[in-house]
Amino acid sequence: MGDHRDDRDAINGENTVYLAELHTRWQHDPASVDPAFASLFETLGSDRLPGPDTTLQTDAATETGAESLKFAYRLRGHSVAKLDPLGLAPVPDIAELNPPGADRDLIARLRRAYCGTTAAEFMHLQDPAQRQWWIDRLESPVAGPALDQKRLLLALTRAEAFEQFCQKRFMGMRRFGLEGGESVIVALRTLIDAAAQDDVRSVSLGMPHRGRLNVMANILRKPFAAIFSEFAGTAFKPDTVQGSGDVKYHLGTATTLEHAGHTVRISLLPNPSHLEAVDPVVLGRVRADQDREKDHDRQHHLGILVHGDAAFAGQGVVYETLSLSKLEGYRTGGTVHVIINNQIGFTTVQSDAHSGIHNTDIAKSVQAPILHVNGDDPEAVSRCAFLAHEWRRTFQSDIVLDVVCYRRHGHNEADEPAFTQPAMVHAIQSRPTTRSLYAQHLVQAGIMTEAEVEEMWNHFQNRLEEQFETSKTYRPNSSDWLDGPEDPTRLQDEQDRIQPMTGVPLQRLRDVGDAIGTIPEDLAVHPRLARQITARGKAVADGGPLDWATAEALAFGTLSMDGHPVRLSGQDSRRGTFSQRHAVLFDQNTGREDTPLTHITPHQAPLNIWNSPLSEYAVLGFEYGYSLGDPEALVLWEAQFGDFTNGAQIILDQFIASGETKWLRTSGLTLLLPHGYEGGGPEHSSARPERILQLCAENNMRVCNITTPANYFHALRRQIARRCRKPLVIFTPKSLLRNKDTVSTLDEMGPHTRFQPVIADPAKEEGARRVILCTGKVYYDLAAERVRQNRDDVALIRMEQLYPFPHHALMEQLARHPDAEQIVWCQEEPQNNGAWIFVDRRIERALRGCGHHIQRPDYVGRESAASPATGLPGAHAAQQEKLVQDALS
Repeated sequence: MGDHRDDRDAINGENTVYLAELHTRWQHDPASVDPAFASLFETLGSDRLPGPDTTLQTDAATETGAESLKFAYRLRGHSVAKLDPLGLAPVPDIAELNPPGADRDLIARLRRAYCGTTAAEFMHLQDPAQRQWWIDRLESPVAGPALDQKRLLLALTRAEAFEQFCQKRFMGMRRFGLEGGESVIVALRTLIDAAAQDDVRSVSLGMPHRGRLNVMANILRKPFAAIFSEFAGTAFKPDTVQGSGDVKYHLGTATTLEHAGHTVRISLLPNPSHLEAVDPVVLGRVRADQDREKDHDRQHHLGILVHGDAAFAGQGVVYETLSLSKLEGYRTGGTVHVIINNQIGFTTVQSDAHSGIHNTDIAKSVQAPILHVNGDDPEAVSRCAFLAHEWRRTFQSDIVLDVVCYRRHGHNEADEPAFTQPAMVHAIQSRPTTRSLYAQHLVQAGIMTEAEVEEMWNHFQNRLEEQFETSKTYRPNSSDWLDGPEDPTRLQDEQDRIQPMTGVPLQRLRDVGDAIGTIPEDLAVHPRLARQITARGKAVADGGPLDWATAEALAFGTLSMDGHPVRLSGQDSRRGTFSQRHAVLFDQNTGREDTPLTHITPHQAPLNIWNSPLSEYAVLGFEYGYSLGDPEALVLWEAQFGDFTNGAQIILDQFIASGETKWLRTSGLTLLLPHGYEGGGPEHSSARPERILQLCAENNMRVCNITTPANYFHALRRQIARRCRKPLVIFTPKSLLRNKDTVSTLDEMGPHTRFQPVIADPAKEEGARRVILCTGKVYYDLAAERVRQNRDDVALIRMEQLYPFPHHALMEQLARHPDAEQIVWCQEEPQNNGAWIFVDRRIERALRGCGHHIQRPDYVGRESAASPATGLPGAHAAQQEKLVQDALS
């Protein structure tokens, strides 16, 4: 602060005159003092400190010292709290928390508020009202709901008994038990009970494998017999339902609970071993529930995310998910984050796991308060959980509840933790369980007798024994795993030769055209854009030609008119990466937004286009979760360039491609991945179709590389028209967005029209001497060169759908050219990329199937390469010219 002393050195309760002088300066100009003092004075108010010229300097010194002490405890009290049940964590000596001459009674009160088995971090919050909310509740606690201590002990008893029973009956089998962290069950039960009391209708829960089986059994009431039968190797699903399944501690489940007259649906979403991957999926699911039921206040559907301490600090998707929390297109009214803080990740201790003070520091980036609590104090855990619920309800903002506990076993039950953490293992082995400690407390307080405690334990053990016997003949039913409005038994899609009619009456198409071609009178649109919008509307009215963006708008608009919500999100999606969409218009004078597609009819379904943050992983996960929650909506995620999809590869691999066969969760999510070789370099050319096609099996999704706006229109509408929901990946164009040949007519989207998985050559439908099979943009390069060479003996057959492979449609086209001398597959991508490796043997099968004398296709395209494309424009042009010439020669 210029020529005066560092203000931070003065927070010691001694230099009161100087503090009073700073306070006077702050009253005139808050920016003139150090931010630490500005925060202090903001808490104190305008009239709490006398000025330096007052005669009451003794009183000022006392009051200033007290306020400085309060400030110090609010800011740093968490650093010396009794949070570690094992007592291994060193407690620092912080001088400002125990200044000489301070009021000892005040220190005792502050230590009770901030340094006991509960600690709070909230001074980073920028809103004074939010900081005061915490001060009021911690320094002068407001009475919460009365603690039912016997019920707390019962929760701990159920949690511990379940783990001990599994340890005894299934010795050495991995279950990633909750031993040492049983209080997490108390936290979740408190959160859900409080939510139900406040009319929360559904809770979507995401968590890793640690403690998952315990949560299934004791929170979601999954039958113990079902869990025990899975330990014995029985499938989690009925035999009539197909699917490969997954290990028991990845599965999801759902239940409906009654609490005090309130009904709440609780869903535990499936999760892979990729820790934290489920976080955005849960939030997308919650947002879909809220949107579907018009929960505009976002108070009736809640997301709870359970994390591991190491993963919360270490996985980047945690920050990506947190960053969605206050964005208009993604907010859910606040998420409660519960951390099972084992103080170790696998075998890595805290000091090696993160660089901050606490593993929760990342939450401060979104102004989320953090409560730390000792897991061996279940009453404190319950109170903190209730505070977390109150905070979310009051401020509709995220909050973190960090339950500091330990792992009684190693990373899993077959591990030997003493190899690497001997001191921790010794402390754990010599420490009674949380249940035992709390039971002893209740007995000493006269609340329960030892006989009652023993009876509670024995009663539950007997129940587990009964369930174990039942598990030997247990057969699962749908209620054990079914979750959501989509029926997972609908796993079989139609045969590839059958495409549903997806055309629309022409008048409905014209109604959409009127909306997208009309600029509101009170909206000052950019002049260049105004001409484009008007031309788009005129093209629809005239019946064509219609470009890619217009066909997309017609699909979105007609689906919305049909009552199906439409949601598209991605980086720059409102305008479109290539300035092609302009679904949302902006007033050039005020910045006001308008979405013409929402003005078609008064009663159309919601239609939203959202610009996403610069995230692929979390945003794609969010949209996948949204698609689970509303299968009647067309949900789309668009990559800015298809190349960047690999930033979300975990979501593709673990959820989109395999979620149905592993977990019986069906999704109709659509991915739009711009793809095409136009000389943009290795990161702006390829959406890596080879990777996506490699994931295709068991009819798990649809993959298309489409060349006409009409076929794009039909592919989008087919997502809703088909009864069976499957993810759809479309490799979308870039240069073709404005190619004069890449157009369709309105009639091609009208009645009795449908998606074409294979498009015959309109210029050479039969009798070609040379047949070129291709997909996507390269077709137009080949067609242009064919015209230049005046070749009438070449047929270009477009593979618009690559998976499920259109075997019958391709056979029909190949049979039209029985005398062809050569059949080639031409692609822009290098030979080890693109679709070639996937389609090669499938084309061979189609040739055999139609009895063609040529048995195998030849490859034409770029040579195999480590990088997907060259970054040199000249090299790109030469390569492209060569592959086109080679295909035609």
